[in-house]
Amino acid sequence: MTDSMPPGGAVLDADELAARWADSWRPEQVAERLGGIGAPWCVVAGWALDLFRGGPSRPHGDLEIAVPAAGFAEIRERFPEYVFDAVGSGRVWASAGTEALAATYQTWLRDPASGRFLFDVFREPHEGGMWICRRDEGLRLPYDAIIERTSDGIPYLVPELVLLFKAKAARPKDHADFDGVLPLLSQARRDVLVGWLTRVHPGHPWLAKLASDDVGPVR
Repeated sequence: MTDSMPPGGAVLDADELAARWADSWRPEQVAERLGGIGAPWCVVAGWALDLFRGGPSRPHGDLEIAVPAAGFAEIRERFPEYVFDAVGSGRVWASAGTEALAATYQTWLRDPASGRFLFDVFREPHEGGMWICRRDEGLRLPYDAIIERTSDGIPYLVPELVLLFKAKAARPKDHADFDGVLPLLSQARRDVLVGWLTRVHPGHPWLAKLASDDVGPVR
C-alpha cells in the first residue's frame, strides 16, 4: 500500500453502501469457493468473533476476510464471474487496476450484474509466511499462530487480534463485541491482548476491563 491515493474513485453515501451490501455473503459461502487454495486466508472483524463464539451474536453489514497481499491473486482467480473494486479513504475504484491496488489494502468483490458487494478482502502486509501488523510493523506473527478454525473448517482470525483492530476507533458495536467476547477469553488470551493494546494503543479503556476480576475466563 502506498501513501497517496490515485486519481478518480467514486464516493458512495451511507444509504447506497448499505443497500449494495444488503446481500453480502456468509463465511461458509466464501469458504466453499476458497477450498484448497495455498494462501493462508481467514475471516476477520465481527464475523470472526462470531465464529469463535460458535454462533451469531448480532447482524453483520458485511463480511471481511484477510489474505497475504501476495496471495490475493489466488483469491481473485476463484471468482472469475465477479470484479474486485479497490477501496480507500472513503473512495471506491471500480474494477481496480494496478495503481489503485498498490495504493489501498481493501478490495470489495462486486457482482457486475447487480452492483451488489459480496465480501471485502484485506490484502495484508507480510514477509513470506509471517504476518505484519498494519498499525505496528514490529508486531509480526506466523500465520499458523493467528488463524484458528471452526469445527467445519472455516478459518478465522484469533479474537485477540480482532479486538486489537477494533480498539483503534471503537464504535458502539465494537464495545459490545468486546464486552460479549471478554468472558470467553482464557487468561492467556487476555494477557496477550493486554500486551498488544499496551503496545499499540497505550491507555486504552479496555485495558481496565481486561485487568478486572469481575469476569472470569471460560476458555
